[in-house]
Amino acid sequence: MGSGLSKSLILKGLQCHKALWLAKNPPDFTLPEKPELQAKFDLGTEVGILAQQLFPGGTEVPFEGLSFSEQLARTRQLIASGAQVIYEATFSFSAIFVKVDILVRDGDAWQIHEVKMGTSVKDVNLDDVAVQQYVLNGCGLSVSKCFLVHIDNSYVRQGDIEVDKLFASEDVSLKVLARLQGMPATVEELRATLRGGGEPPVDIGPHCKDPYECDYIPYCWQHIPEDSIFDLRGLGVDKFELYRRGIIRLADVSLDELNPAQRQQAEATLNRQDAINLPQVKNFLDSLWYPLCHLDFETFDTPIPPFDGVRPYQKVPFQYSLHIQTEAGAEPQHFEYLAPPNIDPRRELIEHLLAAIPADACVLTYNQAFEKSVLRELAALFPDLAEAIEKRVANVRDLMLPFKKRYIYRWPMRGSYSIKEVLPAMVPELSYEGLDIANGMAAMQAYHEMCALEDSVALAELRRAMLAYCQLDTLAMVRILEELEKPGLVR
Repeated sequence: MGSGLSKSLILKGLQCHKALWLAKNPPDFTLPEKPELQAKFDLGTEVGILAQQLFPGGTEVPFEGLSFSEQLARTRQLIASGAQVIYEATFSFSAIFVKVDILVRDGDAWQIHEVKMGTSVKDVNLDDVAVQQYVLNGCGLSVSKCFLVHIDNSYVRQGDIEVDKLFASEDVSLKVLARLQGMPATVEELRATLRGGGEPPVDIGPHCKDPYECDYIPYCWQHIPEDSIFDLRGLGVDKFELYRRGIIRLADVSLDELNPAQRQQAEATLNRQDAINLPQVKNFLDSLWYPLCHLDFETFDTPIPPFDGVRPYQKVPFQYSLHIQTEAGAEPQHFEYLAPPNIDPRRELIEHLLAAIPADACVLTYNQAFEKSVLRELAALFPDLAEAIEKRVANVRDLMLPFKKRYIYRWPMRGSYSIKEVLPAMVPELSYEGLDIANGMAAMQAYHEMCALEDSVALAELRRAMLAYCQLDTLAMVRILEELEKPGLVR
């Protein structure tokens, strides 16, 4: 098994030889857990199963319950018996193991249909299919064509899912063929890496996140200190060019090489220095009025639209938190909504929200583009509510603005204007740490989990955690605004 490869291992090796070696020889290093990866895998499996309906009547070679040798034998049996369509067909050649999402007989040859839950063909997808064709050719099968089946995000669900409209299929045969020519040399190079007897001396670089964020970044990047050049936000200076010159710490970089925003970040970090433009902060505060409604949505998206009128990956709101202050300095009232599982929540959500937000109120968000887009999609969906929704949209203001424009900058923000960085810098006593759900991605995963739960106790506990997270988002806005309004803002 030392030189045995799978499709995923080859793709990992194409990105980085060191990552391949570490996958086969795990380091004595604790890597952080990534629960979102399992959720993504499960979603990909769901998409793959649905795509099988494009070629109905096929037979699956299951991964669960069968050994590798049994899967290989089952595939050979299906081919010999004249099967026209095989799902998850399994092959091994030169100790490389692959499973083909959908294999379709084409006369004396076969078509490969690789299913992805993305919305376009990427280079790494072509490498993926090239590995499959290489193995199938090695097993004696002729491949007539290769197709990449992906999500068509222009599709809008109305009634039952129309599988032929949800998916788009692109013929990638020629592009795959171009990659196929170098596959034997690539495989040998990767095997040589595994036979090398030690961890390859591959330094960090842009490949660490291209085309995927590598699992081993915490291990390979452990030599990077705090306050490094990689903490610089934005495009600006080429950080890896600095790194190759041996410049790693912020203290060692020439400030003249940085753009104004990065220079401000570097100087503020090194000097532990804050900055403020009081007239601009005042102008921002003067643009707000009361009643003041602090609003935050939580949304989910999925490649398979769950409700009518939804596109693939469309942001569907399922929760909001709202803190309303009737006048300056007033203790806010809190309103919240969290959809019951497995229903289209949009009508009920927007009706509750419109009832809570006065038509003349100032609606304060953090990143107004997101909340406005959610509201406008709801207005388009419900014409009878559109006028009332648009009144609220017209009154939306953005608490992110003074931080994005750096009217106020505190060095612990590390060049970021994300609320997750702004909150501890402005209101240190308020924190997301310790919450069971601590970011929007976790909230989205929690919603999907909520829809699958049958245990009422577990469901109630999950809903409690979801409400607590969303409530903190708008409470954070209340407290940040209070800090901006303090006479002693300059520290």
